[in-house]
Amino acid sequence: ELLADLRGQADLIIDTSDTNVHELRDRVTTLLGRSDTGRLRIKVMSFGFKYGSPREAEVVVDVRFLPNPHWIEELRDHNGLQEPVREFVLGHKGTGPFLERFKALLDVLVPGYEAEGKRYLTIGIGCTGGKHRSVAIAEDVAAYLSDTGEHHVRVSHRDLGHE
Repeated sequence: ELLADLRGQADLIIDTSDTNVHELRDRVTTLLGRSDTGRLRIKVMSFGFKYGSPREAEVVVDVRFLPNPHWIEELRDHNGLQEPVREFVLGHKGTGPFLERFKALLDVLVPGYEAEGKRYLTIGIGCTGGKHRSVAIAEDVAAYLSDTGEHHVRVSHRDLGHE
């Protein structure tokens, strides 16, 4: 009743009385003629736990178990996008086994999100300040997910430069 006037002005009306969210999504995307909607959009976000966990992340991983480059004088002013820090973080003996297992988890998780009809997935990777470890790991994970070309992958560094 409240929307009766608006309904009278509508060019299109979709009755959702017997429609689940998946059917509604399919109907709307068909009506809009969007061809890229089938691709999962993945955002890999580095962040610093000291600034809070990202609310929008479906998956949050804590990489504070890796040694912190902040405590190495010559690495402190660099960040995870720069080669000295990347080499330090990715070269640590615990990083390889972690990444191997995390990527194997993503190999199961991503198709699961797709099977459920999800269109967006945010993966948060956190360290203390969001400058060193999480940035290097997020870049590596984003590159891994991008390699197949099956998904739209972007990486963001929420807290880089925040310090």
